[in-house]
Amino acid sequence: MSLARNATASQSPTQTNGYERHQPDQTLLYQLVEQHYPAFKASLEAQGQHLPRYIQQEFNDLLQCGRLEYGFMRVRCEDCHHERLVAFSCKRRGFCPSCGARRMAESAALLIDEVFPKEPIRQWVLSFPFQLRFLLARHPQLMGQVLSIVYRTLSTHLIKKAGYTKASAQTGSVTLIQRFGSALNLNVHYHMLFLDGVYAEDDYGKQRFHRVKAPTYDELNTLAHTLSHRIARCMEKRGILERDAENTWLTLEEGEDDTLTQLHGASVTYRIAVGPQQGRKVFTLQT
Repeated sequence: MSLARNATASQSPTQTNGYERHQPDQTLLYQLVEQHYPAFKASLEAQGQHLPRYIQQEFNDLLQCGRLEYGFMRVRCEDCHHERLVAFSCKRRGFCPSCGARRMAESAALLIDEVFPKEPIRQWVLSFPFQLRFLLARHPQLMGQVLSIVYRTLSTHLIKKAGYTKASAQTGSVTLIQRFGSALNLNVHYHMLFLDGVYAEDDYGKQRFHRVKAPTYDELNTLAHTLSHRIARCMEKRGILERDAENTWLTLEEGEDDTLTQLHGASVTYRIAVGPQQGRKVFTLQT
């Protein structure tokens, strides 16, 4: 994996670096939310349903992000005394593109500068069947347990492939959990940045990195089968998944048929959640 950094030309103190005030109300996402969110909320309330308060707050903060009328600070240059008004941002982690992009850039810089060693990194992406996507979204606490299973399985694979044991070598990874797909549908999946090898102590007591070859098609199939079995077994132990010789099904508790559960189910299966066309499949364009 190669990493590139953009060079920035030197500028005089009086230059403004092409600063432009953030205008979220000019973006398509903002306009869609501003136009359709009130109708979406009203449609749910007409059915006696309500969005959780934290989701309503996410939408409300998005509609106020970067808008001067909702608060700002005045920034003044000490040299030229030029002033600018900088609107407050929502700083949310949901779907605000501006705040999300800022946090993503900061996280990437942290990983490159302070976390990852100067060794090869390989990205592993793990997606799940529709049923498990729904289950992980409905029970977020399961994400950590499933991630532990995935990490142990992949790290053991790398260590054994390098010719070592877990007692004599170690590897590492950083995982980013993404909750949506390319169509903004509910799709919980893992992006794992794994060291493409292991660290082991040499004859002189120093840690040396040993790179492994890229996984083969057969190895990927074996890993997928192992993960499927271990994750299903974990779900069975928790009593939220049942299997027999032919079928596997979820065992949701009574009372879980709330608003968010219905929205999760519609989103994960690409269906319209509310309105006169409720239940119909969404038309998507594949690129």
